[in-house]
Parts: sequence; C-alpha cells; structure tokens
Amino acid sequence: QVQLVESGGGLVQAGGSLRLSCAASGRTFYAMGWFRQTAGKEREFVAGISLSGSNIYYADSEKGRFTISRNNAMNTVYLQMNSLKPEDTAVYYCAASAFAVPTTSPLNYNWWGQGTQVTVSS
Repeated sequence: QVQLVESGGGLVQAGGSLRLSCAASGRTFYAMGWFRQTAGKEREFVAGISLSGSNIYYADSEKGRFTISRNNAMNTVYLQMNSLKPEDTAVYYCAASAFAVPTTSPLNYNWWGQGTQVTVSS
C-alpha cells in the first residue's frame, strides 16, 4: 500500500522556522515534491527533488528561504522552511512521482499525503 505521511507543521511566528517531513512507503518513488494550498486557491508548487537529489527546483517565492532534501535510506523527504512569512500559511502536501525529474505541475504527481497545516502569525 502506497502511503505518504507528512509531519512537522504547526504555528510559528513570522521570521521563524519549521521543518516538514514526509515518510514514504509502499514502492520506490522517483521525483518528490512539496505543494501548498490555501482555501479557494489552486495547489501550488513549492519545491521538488529528484531521486538522486541532483535536480532540485523551487518556486521563486521560496528560493533562499526553503530547502528540500531527502534521505533515500529512510524513504523520507524534508522541507526546511526559514524566514517564514504570514503568506506562507497553507496546508502543505507531500507528493511523489513516477517520473525521474520533479516538475511544477501537480498533474505529474501520482501519490499525495494528507497534508499538514502551517500557520505563520504576524
């Protein structure tokens, strides 16, 4: 059974940090990514990483603040979020793809976690 389980969300003040984790099980995943969604808006790409970690992409608004990484031995992908802003408030989703290279479109990800809430207060 394929499963992605996120953890690490919570409430933090602006300027603070959070580290999200996504534990994957059930099969080998290649590219993995983080997306976020707020009420009434489409799910948007945050960051993506290939299996080897050699291909990493970020949304422009996250460059320099967020870092995606993965530990393949533990089948876990992480999102370190620093200098958080109130506009980062959203439900964050882990996603896994059968493709080798991450893409920004959620349509290219076949498996999704249940999401974890991140709230940044001003």
